[in-house]
Amino acid sequence: MALKPKDIALRAASALVLAPAAVLAMWAGGAWFSALIVAAGIMLAFEWARMSEPQDWKPVGIAVALGVVIPLVAAHFGQMSLAFILLVVGAAVAGLVSHRRGGEGLDGAYGVLYLGWPCILLIWMRDLNSAQGLYWTVLVFAVAWAADILAYLVGSAVGGPKLWPRFSPNKTWSGFIGGLAAGAAAGAGMAAWLDMGALTAVWGGVLGLAAALATMGGDLWESALKRRFGVKDAGNLIPGHGGLLDRVDGLMFAVVVVAIGRLFVLMTGGHA
Repeated sequence: MALKPKDIALRAASALVLAPAAVLAMWAGGAWFSALIVAAGIMLAFEWARMSEPQDWKPVGIAVALGVVIPLVAAHFGQMSLAFILLVVGAAVAGLVSHRRGGEGLDGAYGVLYLGWPCILLIWMRDLNSAQGLYWTVLVFAVAWAADILAYLVGSAVGGPKLWPRFSPNKTWSGFIGGLAAGAAAGAGMAAWLDMGALTAVWGGVLGLAAALATMGGDLWESALKRRFGVKDAGNLIPGHGGLLDRVDGLMFAVVVVAIGRLFVLMTGGHA
């Protein structure tokens, strides 16, 4: 795939608008960060409904949004077990609404789980106002963004054999390798720079590599979903990127991997 300077410039301009809001909310933590995740969850829910059930997307979008947002409120107040219970209940309700509106009930239910799970984990990882929560959240964003950006740039510049042409014809093995290397470097750099207890630079690199792999996997998974639903983009919210889901598809998978890493550190007695 040939390098497209105009496309890269448009993506960069969009990132310069969106990234500061995300960084400021991440830094502030508490209600600010939770509000950002809630707002993102609502936008993602309606994108999912438009993509999966375009014939009657509004009621399904409302059901999916409520199924995502209500557990996030519980997560904000530290009720993680309740949040996951509410997520499952919300998925069941959204599936029922989808089915009764003539859609695929499983698509509505899956949308709640697909979107809600990483949102809850992000709030848990940020840990409201704790410094360690900030560090872990910075790490997951740094790894996902580095992997995503370098995969695009290397794949555009180098090209070569396609990674999975059936579902994502533009992605290449060169971009995949570049993304993995960037994620590992970002993980190692964040662990070395920040005081993350038992997470040394070496283990940060390992975790970054795993999270970068998850980022690539999340991107490919969303490409497969879009192919299934017959759409090019999940939406048109962000110039150069499509919808919000097109921007955070890899991040959603990376969050799960980094959350597992943080849980492992906690269980082994390190401060996280």
